[in-house]
Amino acid sequence: MTFRALVLTQGADRKVSGAVETLPEDRLPAGDVTVAVDYSTLNYKDGLVLTSGGGLVKTWPHVGGIDFAGTVETSENPAFKAGDKVVLNGYRVGELHWGGYATKVRVKGDWLVRLPASISSRRAMAIGTAGYTSMLCVMALEKHGITPASGEILVTGAAGGVGSVAVAILAKLGYTVVAATGRAHEGDYLKALGATTIMDRKELTEAPDRPLLGERFAGVVDTVSGVMFARALAQVKYGGAAAVCGLAAGPAFPGSILPFILRGVSVYGIDSVMLPKAPREEAWRRLGSDLPLDKLDSTVSDAGLGDLMTLAPKILKGEIRGRVVVDVNK
Repeated sequence: MTFRALVLTQGADRKVSGAVETLPEDRLPAGDVTVAVDYSTLNYKDGLVLTSGGGLVKTWPHVGGIDFAGTVETSENPAFKAGDKVVLNGYRVGELHWGGYATKVRVKGDWLVRLPASISSRRAMAIGTAGYTSMLCVMALEKHGITPASGEILVTGAAGGVGSVAVAILAKLGYTVVAATGRAHEGDYLKALGATTIMDRKELTEAPDRPLLGERFAGVVDTVSGVMFARALAQVKYGGAAAVCGLAAGPAFPGSILPFILRGVSVYGIDSVMLPKAPREEAWRRLGSDLPLDKLDSTVSDAGLGDLMTLAPKILKGEIRGRVVVDVNK
């Protein structure tokens, strides 16, 4: 028995190269569930793995892909049986463990989530880690007590994968969404997802360098970090909150303690990788009910395994709109 995979190698110059290969099934890593993969996707972290390894991969050759959805083929785990539809996000799959850029994967069953009946494998990967993270951000703001009546919610990096899904979810739930983007031509796309206002990211990056600005936003979903997050934080209303999940502008931001101690602002760090199973399953349940799937479809472009090496640099440069669904059988 064999399977196809995008096999990555890293040269002496640390540059990664990849080729689609046919491998024997005994090359699959250890695990108690084998899944026939239908679809995977392309996330920012995948872009790092595909171009340089990003310091995330420890052994080569490697098969990337931090997400996949498919059908259980064989299982030694009592929680799953052959024929079950499943999805995986995180647990360092695609980094330390071979991932979803293959027609078969083998993983620990404890890492899998049963796919809600309302979500197909393809749509699960249109959601992927990006959309799953978006749902976690929304749940954090809800837990804080922020409701649609609380005021505007700012989404940074709104035309990207996490941002696009966050805009769609928040709008369906009745929130007034301000979508910040550096791509002015994506305004109509973001309004179609439900954004009320389109903000040029220059309004944040070029805002006065002060720890406190005028109170505007009840909450923030930040996918960018850097100066944008610092300026956004300075505009959160008293008692508001920010859910922080991305670092497209780097891990540091020129922040101040003043929003926290003068306005009582809270920041929720969103980890999608090692999240325990119960909230992980709750996020997927909520995605099945609270994400407008017709709008999700409008965010998607399609690719095959052979397209990934070309697409990877583009996602790192912020040149990809919405979500990429990878048909691993193409």
